[in-house]
Amino acid sequence: MNARRRNDHGEFVIHVGAGFAAREWPHVRESLATLQPHLGRWDPDAVSVEVTLQDRGRREQRVTLRTVLPGLPPVIAVAMEADLDRALTDAKHELIRQLEHQKVMREPMHNRRLSGKSIRHPSGPEHLGGRVE
Repeated sequence: MNARRRNDHGEFVIHVGAGFAAREWPHVRESLATLQPHLGRWDPDAVSVEVTLQDRGRREQRVTLRTVLPGLPPVIAVAMEADLDRALTDAKHELIRQLEHQKVMREPMHNRRLSGKSIRHPSGPEHLGGRVE
């Protein structure tokens, strides 16, 4: 079974996939709602987050978040914990970490002429007595 959150308010779509009971869907969506600021730079209609649960009731439950973003390969975060809420939180934090890493990797390098900083002169040329124009 799959629950799909409607995208009526400009929010991304969360697919609650296999492993979760229907009564858990609202809690799962609420737990993942804090992803909104991290996914906000993409068009909400093009963002999809799927959460699945494996090994329910075992010593460690496995939560997988698979996120599809325009222009990027799918971002997959996995967490294994005995406590379901902890596993959701850990997977969410791992997804945020990967999103931030993608953001840093795709940002252009700082323009060294504008900043005046380099590896050799980390505080800029002014520390050498020169003028910065």
